[in-house]
Amino acid sequence: MTNQNRIPDDEADQLPSDLIELGQLISRIEPVERRDIDIAFERVTESVRRRRRILNLVQEALSQLRLNVKYLTFDLEITRKERDELQAQIEEEDRGF
Repeated sequence: MTNQNRIPDDEADQLPSDLIELGQLISRIEPVERRDIDIAFERVTESVRRRRRILNLVQEALSQLRLNVKYLTFDLEITRKERDELQAQIEEEDRGF
């Protein structure tokens, strides 16, 4: 743990360095005086974690959307190609009669 048990080591790399530094500074304040600051600090760190999770979800959704668009574009190209081939066959049959 870092910051005197304030932020777990596995979560410290997910937080901005400024926030970690702030936690270190807060941990140096006398316990009686830092009670209210601790509450505010915990709200801020939770908010940062929540925003990171949301950002990761949005990035994953965008990646999936890009992949879906590629698949749809490929499918559209193949469908157009098949349409053109069938239309050419129909025109050839019409000329044959």
